[in-house]
Amino acid sequence: MASDDVEILKTLISDMETELKEKCGENSMLEAEVRTLQRKLARRDNEILKQERELHKLRSVLQQASSMMSKEEDHLLLSTIQEHYSIPGQIAMNKKIGVSGQSVPATSDVKIHRHEKDFRSKTLIKEAIMENDFLKNLSPSHVRELVESMHEKKVAKGSYVIREGESGSHLYVSAEGEYDVIKDGKVLGRLGAGKAFGELAILYNCKRTASIKAVTDGIVWALERKVFQQIMVSTGLKKIENQVAFLRIVPLLSKLSNNALMKMSDVLELEVYRKGDYIVRQGTSGDTFYIISEGDVKVTKRTETGEEDIRQLTKGDYFGEQALLKTDLRTANVVANSSVVECLTLDRESFFQLVGDLTELRDKEYSDIINNKTKTSDKENFISQPSQESINVELNDLDVIATLGVGGFGRVELVKCRDRQSMTFALKCLKKQHIVETQQQEHVFSERNIMFSCRHQFITRLYKTYRDRKYVYMLMEASLGGEVWTILRDRGWFDDSTARFYVACVVSALDYLHNRGIIYRDLKPENLLLDKFGYVKVVDFGFSKLVEPGNKTWTFCGTPEYVAPEIILNKGHDRAVDFWSLGVLMYELLTGTPPFTASDPMKVYNIILRGFDQIEFPRHITRTAVTIMKRFCRENPVERLGYQKDGILDIKKHRWFQGFDWEGLISRNLAPPIIPKIHGPGDTSNFDQYPRDEDVPGDEISGWDKDF
Repeated sequence: MASDDVEILKTLISDMETELKEKCGENSMLEAEVRTLQRKLARRDNEILKQERELHKLRSVLQQASSMMSKEEDHLLLSTIQEHYSIPGQIAMNKKIGVSGQSVPATSDVKIHRHEKDFRSKTLIKEAIMENDFLKNLSPSHVRELVESMHEKKVAKGSYVIREGESGSHLYVSAEGEYDVIKDGKVLGRLGAGKAFGELAILYNCKRTASIKAVTDGIVWALERKVFQQIMVSTGLKKIENQVAFLRIVPLLSKLSNNALMKMSDVLELEVYRKGDYIVRQGTSGDTFYIISEGDVKVTKRTETGEEDIRQLTKGDYFGEQALLKTDLRTANVVANSSVVECLTLDRESFFQLVGDLTELRDKEYSDIINNKTKTSDKENFISQPSQESINVELNDLDVIATLGVGGFGRVELVKCRDRQSMTFALKCLKKQHIVETQQQEHVFSERNIMFSCRHQFITRLYKTYRDRKYVYMLMEASLGGEVWTILRDRGWFDDSTARFYVACVVSALDYLHNRGIIYRDLKPENLLLDKFGYVKVVDFGFSKLVEPGNKTWTFCGTPEYVAPEIILNKGHDRAVDFWSLGVLMYELLTGTPPFTASDPMKVYNIILRGFDQIEFPRHITRTAVTIMKRFCRENPVERLGYQKDGILDIKKHRWFQGFDWEGLISRNLAPPIIPKIHGPGDTSNFDQYPRDEDVPGDEISGWDKDF
């Protein structure tokens, strides 16, 4: 039913109610008729709500289809040379799959080989990069490094640059010749010189979904994934080191911890001035602090006789630091005195959000303040250890009841103890061969160690691990209330109060993890289970990592629709990525679909890089909900809600959580919005049914798992 018709119907019914009330007076028969009409209207409102949900899903599908059709021909051709991705958002209501690259060591001791090129070749590569939807988002310094590091590869007529179905590890730029794009044996189109393709392969290992075949003899420029990652890590670390070194020379900031200085370095902005430009003018108010990173400036003062030079400042010097503390007028001019002057700038608002009042911090470590403000008590966070009886279970003692979930690495089975029928567990079975092939050994061990260390009521408990020639196993507590994703799929979307409860459970779990230096990196409804009482249990710590305060990690991992921009751009990331994912999770819970969806991962990443502000919100989403989601999904990580000096407290104080009973949540006295129906320890009715696993993996006996 069209919305105009609905409004007309509502108006007619309202007019009828008024007319009936005026005429009936005390007539009980007419009053009963009014009540009947009101009930009909309520039922019709429910029908309208259901229709709006279906329209929202349809609109999402149409928008994605439209965006796919609106691309230029070259973009359509190049987009076929990406990873096979059978989970386009939730268009087909399929589950979203996580992806991960090989762990990248955070070390600056890497060698990047540069290859000689003439001016024409450098220009061609740079222009190809800047025309590519993803690569154009890289910084100028990264683009320069990419151009210098690409090596030449000759391609004979009839040979393949890329073969459909093979794993890819290189980015290419066509320099000479013509190339056919072939999929399923059919030629989709032809590429000439100056086109970049295969860019997804430099983020993580993926299968090519189309072939590129040389029609003529040609030349391509190639860049391997490992080299790209080395470039991103080394340049990222160098930038952080330089900026922290600049900040440390400032007496006002010298007592701050390395953690605080690294956070401040993330929010520094680079501003460029030409000779003669006034950077600061005497007598004006200012809130910005400057560090000269390149060039010279002169400080002048206005006097009765004119403008008098006071001193010169050069690279490494700073000025305007008092603007971080107070709003006094500037007492002098600062003028650019060389052809180009580059300054790193920090404004007062960002400074206070990250650090606070310096008078409170002179004798304190920044990390201590973060912990004091956000760390919750042991009583809130810890649950009791499992009994010895539950731990004393061997793999051969277990019988499979049913499958709870499947993934690329294996399955999760509901199992019971043969001699204790009432005792059930979730057994995660990971294929060793696949782990080795995808070089995920470090992630598997990280998952094991992190889960063993966690004792929180909203985090799934790991009891024991096993291994054999084919699998490694994790024996975990079973949460039989089902996945939040399944409930969301069946209901369409959640109202504010339901979404608020689930987000609050996740916030509590993230607070616990972050206080222990753990970043989660795979937040999504598929990884949230309900226990028998209806409370959330966070599962699947395969992408989690322990990161020391102030440090970053560079490994690409997460679920495409949920990854933060800094992961996509390989800038280095920390716990701020979890707050980005929290905003994406909120959107999916409130609408039924993630805000960023497309037919392949590269398209998803390009949409994410355009920013959260370009996302449209359905009418039923409240303004307060939109506000908090936008604060979670700020492009700059240090600006995200939950990441600043007051940490999780900023989330709890937000208007969207106004009136929420946080104490009731922690004490489990708050009634969950959905109470699952569970008929015993072996009941799997809240999970989807999965076919039996007929695939038997080969043996893997390299010994990487001997300590598992």
